[in-house]
Amino acid sequence: MLAARLYGPGDIRLVEVPKPVISDREILVKLRSAGICGTDMRMIKNGYPGISETAPRTLGHELSGEIADIGPLVSGYRVGMRVGIAPNMGCGVCGECIRGNQHLCANYEALGVQTDGGFAEYVRVPEQALRFGNVVELPAQVTFDYAAVNEPLSCVYNGIEQCPIRAGDDVLIIGAGPIGIMYAQLAKMSGAGRVFLSNRSTGRLELARRIDPSFVALPADGLKASLLAQTGGRGADVIVTANPSPEAQQLAVELAAMGGRINFFGGLPKDSVPVALDTNVIHYKQLLVTGSTKANNAHFRKTLQFIASGILDVGKLVSARYAIDRFDEALAHAGSSQGIKTVIAFD
Repeated sequence: MLAARLYGPGDIRLVEVPKPVISDREILVKLRSAGICGTDMRMIKNGYPGISETAPRTLGHELSGEIADIGPLVSGYRVGMRVGIAPNMGCGVCGECIRGNQHLCANYEALGVQTDGGFAEYVRVPEQALRFGNVVELPAQVTFDYAAVNEPLSCVYNGIEQCPIRAGDDVLIIGAGPIGIMYAQLAKMSGAGRVFLSNRSTGRLELARRIDPSFVALPADGLKASLLAQTGGRGADVIVTANPSPEAQQLAVELAAMGGRINFFGGLPKDSVPVALDTNVIHYKQLLVTGSTKANNAHFRKTLQFIASGILDVGKLVSARYAIDRFDEALAHAGSSQGIKTVIAFD
């Protein structure tokens, strides 16, 4: 089968590999859709621990498909079942796993990160993923592309759980990439009064407003003055940094309203930390400053419900689809900022 495998920094290859062999307690999924994520792009650019010329890995952690084979000791699943797969797996016995936060497990692994993932025609789903509910049957109205998009959406929902959005809030999201646009959508669904989106690229802002014309676009240049003018000098009730920018984190503290809430969603490159924050501003404004990372299986199932019920429209998020044999083109498109989500489609 064809697979896109990472061999080291900048070395991603489309190669023929054997179809995975499953154990008695595993399932084999035939991929139907796999999204290209910013994490994939960073792994390809920088490499990843444990991945090398002699130990390559198939990337892709935003995935959905049909069950092609089931181990004889697996129950609750059937061949042909349409499924979405939450990629994050924990040990199952530590405190975080017991609380349902397997994505925070010290021994966490993810499909497409520590183990082979979805940029291939088939993926082996390990026993622990089945045991802890990572594999979910898709409602009939949820397409495979929607199910792939659900993975990053669940990460955004985790962010909103950590840093709640209340009815009528003014919300500023710094960064209008796929995550920023999804965050804006969920902010509106959560009851935000106004959602401001800021980005250096005006094209990204125009793209976001095509998704929802109610989003208020604020160019990065002059963001402070623009936001304060829009809010009568108050600032925003909730600010999300949906980009890997130390400057955005510092600005978020400045632009938060009294009693405001901040979520540092986007991780930073190692050479960008630590970031100097004015803790006196946090103190005197009585700000809540938090962060969020990845998602657990409960988040994944909740956002899948949003899609299935129709209360969240993700139809416009998938902007390009490529077959696996055009992976290089897909990767170039995903890095071009021309669309929102690029998926590898196995039609």
